[in-house]
Amino acid sequence: MRRTFLKGVVAALAAAPLITAAGLARAQDAASFYKDNVIKWIIPYNPGGGYDEYSRAIAPYLEKYTGARVDVVNLPGAGGMKGANEIFDAPADGLTVGIINGSAMVTNQLSEIEGVRYKIGEYGYLGRMVADLRVLVVSSQSPYKTFEDLMAADRDVIVGATGLGGSTYVDAVITGPALGVGQKVVHGFDNSSDVRQAMLRGDVEAMWGSLGSALQGVQDGEHVIVVQSDRVRSPLALDVPSIFEYAEKMPNAAEIAPIMAAWDALNAVGRPVAVPPGVPEDRLAFLQDAFAKAMADPDFVKMMTDAGRELSYVDGPTMRNIARASTELTDDVRAKLVAAIRGEI
Repeated sequence: MRRTFLKGVVAALAAAPLITAAGLARAQDAASFYKDNVIKWIIPYNPGGGYDEYSRAIAPYLEKYTGARVDVVNLPGAGGMKGANEIFDAPADGLTVGIINGSAMVTNQLSEIEGVRYKIGEYGYLGRMVADLRVLVVSSQSPYKTFEDLMAADRDVIVGATGLGGSTYVDAVITGPALGVGQKVVHGFDNSSDVRQAMLRGDVEAMWGSLGSALQGVQDGEHVIVVQSDRVRSPLALDVPSIFEYAEKMPNAAEIAPIMAAWDALNAVGRPVAVPPGVPEDRLAFLQDAFAKAMADPDFVKMMTDAGRELSYVDGPTMRNIARASTELTDDVRAKLVAAIRGEI
């Protein structure tokens, strides 16, 4: 399975467009700018989670292909929003980049959560590291073993989440009401690792998170994956049903279809790497090229595959189109999505 996955990743990355000959002169100027300079890479969460792992894993490879030193800085707060704002507001000199929680930042913007200063479609994008395949896990000590168990529970299931608007929160408040799961969402944890610790203590019974993080917990015997977000089951979790398998059988399937489709689109935004608006084109193109090479580096791909971390690269221009499309919703779907985020459905 890992060989197949690795071949697919390499093929996708090999097809990524690199810098064109027409931009070679500008790229050489950009290369001179970055050589021996310092790039600040912002992680919008505390150390220890998936965003931290992806960032620290790729930093040496970005150094390799830019010639700059990459200083990784954790800037947690407000469910990832503090870091997203910091990237957006940074000087547009191409020396500040960062990974963002795409889906959560989109929903924060759509619902006009207090403190949002960024516009998701106005960032410059180096590309996407991974499309955020989401999974719902329950504690291995809980009485729930399947998604059907959660749907049939005779009391509210306690679901842990990070800050208001964070992806773990958004996943829960959209899917729970849509699928008829009685739940109490407890939010405000600093990061997903803290939610997992709360689940181990028995303070919460379930949580949404990334597949990569969940697989490690399954291996450690801490929890069980009960449902996944992809419409087609991931090769890494073929025995775990898709939530859309349940959604299509719901009595209100037609009613919930638009909100579930919007949630699906949010997950496609995934975990992109962004720079502030207005970075000079030659520097952005240079960073996009360096990022593509880093993502395709065989040593990096092998390291991430061996760690059970998925990669689903898309280039910078494609990522910008995905980000813009995620906020271009009909008024009806936008209203339903915002209502879900606010717990009104």
